[in-house]
Amino acid sequence: MAKLSVVNREVKRLRMVKKYAAKRAALKQILCDVSTSEGEREAAKRKLQSLPRNASPCRLRNRCQLTGRPHGYYRRFGLGRNKLRGAAMQGFIPGLVKSSW
Repeated sequence: MAKLSVVNREVKRLRMVKKYAAKRAALKQILCDVSTSEGEREAAKRKLQSLPRNASPCRLRNRCQLTGRPHGYYRRFGLGRNKLRGAAMQGFIPGLVKSSW
């Protein structure tokens, strides 16, 4: 299981990403728009750079919801490979069965 501080850090980052999502989208729209003047574009660039680093969605890491494990994560289920296998064996995930041939 991942350290609790690491899991809490991810939760904090997720809150910050949601908080600044609208502001980041508006600033990025100004930067991508070709009709904006160079001065406005520079101002938008400075404002975007002044936002907190953790407001960027690329700093988020997918983690297992039960253990916080960062590797072997299955997006569809939100679980790591170990917990996914256990949940499938116990029948907690409908339609998912262990393959055998």
